[in-house]
Amino acid sequence: MDLIDKPVSLDWIERLVRFDTTSRLSNLGLIETVRDHLIAAGHSPLLIYDASGKKANLFVTLPAHDGSTKGGVVLSGHTDVVPVTGQDWTSDPFNPTVRDGRLYGRGTCDMKGFLGVALAMLPAFAATRLRTPVHLAMSYDEEVGCLGADVMLRELARQDIRPDSCIVGEPTDMRVISAHKSSNLYRCTVHGCAAHSSLTPDGVNAIEYAARAICHIRDMADTYRENGPFDKDFAVPFTTANTGTISGGLSVNTVPDRCQFDFEFRTIRGVLAPDVIGGLRRYITGDLRDRIKAENPLADIVLETLAEVPGFDTAAYAEIAQLAQALTGSRGTDKVAYCTEAGLFQKAGMTAVICGPGSLQQAHRADEYVELSQISQCEQFMKKLATHLTITE
Repeated sequence: MDLIDKPVSLDWIERLVRFDTTSRLSNLGLIETVRDHLIAAGHSPLLIYDASGKKANLFVTLPAHDGSTKGGVVLSGHTDVVPVTGQDWTSDPFNPTVRDGRLYGRGTCDMKGFLGVALAMLPAFAATRLRTPVHLAMSYDEEVGCLGADVMLRELARQDIRPDSCIVGEPTDMRVISAHKSSNLYRCTVHGCAAHSSLTPDGVNAIEYAARAICHIRDMADTYRENGPFDKDFAVPFTTANTGTISGGLSVNTVPDRCQFDFEFRTIRGVLAPDVIGGLRRYITGDLRDRIKAENPLADIVLETLAEVPGFDTAAYAEIAQLAQALTGSRGTDKVAYCTEAGLFQKAGMTAVICGPGSLQQAHRADEYVELSQISQCEQFMKKLATHLTITE
């Protein structure tokens, strides 16, 4: 690769990828490296830790020319990546490699490419007379339920740090995304009573009650599929539900005393997630729980919340959406079914869009990569943003 073809942010991206920040591990090595770099450059980053102290969010503000830190735009990305276990990689996933105009490595696409560009471009923002502040937000545990961003946003609110808008740099092929569905994850555990299968009346079959709950969830999903509401701008234009994992039972001749399954649902605008889970709770921990306890008072059904990530929907005419379209040279915005931290930023009072380098089709898979041309496009996006935010008179 000729040096002239090398994106200026490539060094930063490669540095970030070399940190194994799989969600089950700490991200402090990466966060502290960025913190030290920012402090050396004269900035004052804020670290917001999780309860264990082994993970942290980072938030830093580049003030406006007059010193103001109020309002402004956030450049947001998560630092954690999905596991590589069981995947057949051609090269070391944590030793980034350039081949055929692509940068390979875990997180190159999702989403250390965007974070590397943002870090490389920060000096350009700092060197301008900014009309409004620019903020950088780096979160932990997005891949396991957007846990870090929620902690970060609550702390920012406590400190009265309230930006106006946010660009979440998830991989979109540099398209502007203005809406996505919510994502709501739950675990249902059925506690039955064991017995020999020849004496089924002496037991309570946990798997059978779990099956009733699962069928109810599927019936709910079928109702949304058939009756809506619908939003034709989504590839799947209705609210969906899915049971993803299930475990239970010891042997075919034993009445199972335990069964556990995880399920999710994703709502479009017009369907309120609290209403959906409220209806499911009334059946699963209401009607169905009454039935299982009628068989044996020691039996029970428990429903746990694993993650509740709000959807987001930004009007195409909103200022940040119009700006993102102008910076990318695109017309119009798209909607996607997958979930990001954008809903949390919108819930916190910011208008949000998603726009970043790479394709979601390359994320989470073996030999994950980002096209270098996409990195260059993102760099141009950042340069244009800096120009847009610069006072010229």
